[in-house]
Amino acid sequence: MPKQFYTETDIEDLDQRGVKSLQITDEVVLTELAYEKARRLGLQLVTNLPDTPPAAPVRPYLSEKQPVQAKPEMSPVSQMVSQPQPPRPDTGAIEQRIRSAVIAKLGNQVDAKLLDNIIHRVVRSTGLK
Repeated sequence: MPKQFYTETDIEDLDQRGVKSLQITDEVVLTELAYEKARRLGLQLVTNLPDTPPAAPVRPYLSEKQPVQAKPEMSPVSQMVSQPQPPRPDTGAIEQRIRSAVIAKLGNQVDAKLLDNIIHRVVRSTGLK
């Protein structure tokens, strides 16, 4: 079955004809402006799909619930002291290596401050800092 596309003008026409809801399925596609116009006019979009605008990025890692992690078992202090911990890597050196590799690959196309912020956040999220 072919897809049916709705534009902003189509939504205005539906509103003028008194239509109060529109069933959204895999075969019905709204443009970004049509989606916004429907929201402004109060047109109810009926769907069993997630309520995201057409241009919204899909970020499953944000929408999915984080798995519940079991609490680590606590070992006696004597065992903890006897097991040497591996030395933590120098995060400054790691960040510099990453920065150098990105600049070597992309050259001056990258904003240096933005690159530093991204690298810092990634290194921190991996537990190195």
